[in-house]
Amino acid sequence: MKELIEKLNLAAKAYYAEDREIMSNYEYDALYDELESLEKETGTVLSGSPTLKVGYEAVNELPKERHESPMLSLDKTKSREDLREWLNGKEGLLSWKLDGLTIVLTYEQGRLLKAVTRGNGEIGEVITNNAKVFKNIPHRITFDGRLILRGEAVITYGDFEKVNEEIPDADAKYKNPRNLCSGSVRQLNNEITAKRNVRLFAFSLVEAEQDGSKVDFQNDRENQFLFLKEQGFDVVEYQRVNTDTILEAVEDFAGKVETYDVPSDGLVLTYCDMAYGASLGRTAKFPRDSIAFKWADETAETTLLEIEWSPSRTGLINPVAIFEPVELEGTTVSRASVHNLSILKSLRLGIGDRIKVYKANMIIPQIAENLTGSGNIEIPEHCPVCGGATSVNKANDAETLICTNPQCEAKKIKAFTLLVSRDALNIDGLSEATLEKFIAKGFIHQFADIFKLEQYKDEITSMEGFGEKSYVNLIDSVNKARNTTLARFVYALGISGIGSANAKVLCKAFSQDYDRIKSATVEELSEIEGIGGVLAEGIREYFLDEKKKSEAENLLRELSIEKPTEDGGEQIFSGKTFVITGSVEHFANRGEVKELIESKGGKVAGSVSAKTDYLINNDITSTSGKNKKAKELDIPIISEEMFLEMLS
Repeated sequence: MKELIEKLNLAAKAYYAEDREIMSNYEYDALYDELESLEKETGTVLSGSPTLKVGYEAVNELPKERHESPMLSLDKTKSREDLREWLNGKEGLLSWKLDGLTIVLTYEQGRLLKAVTRGNGEIGEVITNNAKVFKNIPHRITFDGRLILRGEAVITYGDFEKVNEEIPDADAKYKNPRNLCSGSVRQLNNEITAKRNVRLFAFSLVEAEQDGSKVDFQNDRENQFLFLKEQGFDVVEYQRVNTDTILEAVEDFAGKVETYDVPSDGLVLTYCDMAYGASLGRTAKFPRDSIAFKWADETAETTLLEIEWSPSRTGLINPVAIFEPVELEGTTVSRASVHNLSILKSLRLGIGDRIKVYKANMIIPQIAENLTGSGNIEIPEHCPVCGGATSVNKANDAETLICTNPQCEAKKIKAFTLLVSRDALNIDGLSEATLEKFIAKGFIHQFADIFKLEQYKDEITSMEGFGEKSYVNLIDSVNKARNTTLARFVYALGISGIGSANAKVLCKAFSQDYDRIKSATVEELSEIEGIGGVLAEGIREYFLDEKKKSEAENLLRELSIEKPTEDGGEQIFSGKTFVITGSVEHFANRGEVKELIESKGGKVAGSVSAKTDYLINNDITSTSGKNKKAKELDIPIISEEMFLEMLS
């Protein structure tokens, strides 16, 4: 059923939102009928099923509701031996302690009745409409009694990154999946929740009662988990353990932490014997049938070498501790964010201090304590990038350092990120993080400075993450980018509303003449198909700004613009659609192949559909999804060599 839901929803999205077909109407109807039949047969309807008509609804506020039984916290330990002793010779279930938002779900007569957040443990917020659009919870189940369960609502790291990729402002991006999940679950408009791919993993069955009788789980908590699985719930990953196997199980979970896609901050151990667990009762704070295990942070002692002041787009200047490299959790670390001035002062950091560092949740380097406490760090009065005056701001009891200069180059990091992107000048080795470092050190002030990095060779090769080889590769990439097209250059300028496609249209309309583009009137620009009045105003406004025009021309002096040869008689791919996948050997990247196809009148799509004419893949025998789809639709799969033969 899950597989059918995924296939049908992908097909519907392609058809209604992307104007393409990935399956015939006949196939869609057959799969839909199969799903509907399975739902009737099993009595289970999963979230996201196209048979559901889930309406989006906005509310003024989330109503509050008191929990039938208080939701307590768990006692904690960082000792693996303590866990083994805690079992007291009993069996237990060891599972992930997921890092999201706890939700209580109530079902009656097989239907989802309500969903309530944990809140303060006594009173939570009712988010039933939002829960209905979670990715994976059943709307209807086969059990027709009263069922109450608890689960953790989470957003995976993969989905978290996708959401952040769509937010252009670096400082508006979400800090971590838990914050994003918390905000998504508690939206007043569940249409927003639906877009966030929230998932719920059940971790506790509170009540299962039918016809006045409680379901008998043979006094074994694992049977509760198996029951929940049968009802269509995703259950938190767990292992059944005893005193002989628990240490090995903990080690197994530890090995998965860095690659596990679901955010977690430890483990939970619960007695399998439910009667025994209940007999232990609870304290005012904790139930005694479960205990949380927090990863014991591996610490290392090292020496603080310097504080690097790192500016961001909002003007915040963040302190970063640079220390002698140490091994932590299997990797070498030499830097850790100090976050703000308040933390810097509370740690009393000073150059040469002996400090202890660790990785929070085995991932993020942090300073645990300062063993010296000299407190000799001087707060900079001037921004390390632009030299403008700094100011200390205090809000919510936290002090931060900001640059007061509105024209600070650090605030333009996104402009530089666009400049070096694949569809612009395509400079490998200049990630946003690297650009931030170069800007912070004063290597880059305007666009043209990227082509003058050789003067900072000694500084760059001594930076963390850079050596002689990395430097050479970067300079090679920069020099390679000097040869480009006018369309790439125009797109790289970041003119409001001008994307890669519009830049090509613009350059073609003015016969690849930059002087004509920068002096064009709004009327001339508006006449170009695909530009229109609003974009025309934006283009004209850009070139009327003397500072921007000067920066663009300084950049142009560093480049060699290749004029494309346009010959209408060579439009050999007119009306043809290609999809390109895998690595290429005769071109610098797939972008070059795309440009060539478009110059010959063809189109390049991102996925294989019935409208695709050719799939270019050097690994013709691959079992990749695109190859499989092409074979299903009888679309030719051609290698790069075969494509080049078509050109000749």
